[in-house]
Amino acid sequence: MYSISWQKSSYSDAEGGNNCLEVAPGTGDARHLRESDDPDVIVTTTTTKLRAFILGAKAGAFDHLI
Repeated sequence: MYSISWQKSSYSDAEGGNNCLEVAPGTGDARHLRESDDPDVIVTTTTTKLRAFILGAKAGAFDHLI
């Protein structure tokens, strides 16, 4: 098993709060995601799928869900 090195966004809570998304590289093309306030729940995806999701979110593709 390997050690996961999590990275928080520079936009995360400057006060050290636990309300941000963290990302970490996995083996191969895998990327891990978790919320800092629930670190035991980890979602794994690929770089391609994560990129598509981020671009879709920026373009408003999921606005109808909120």
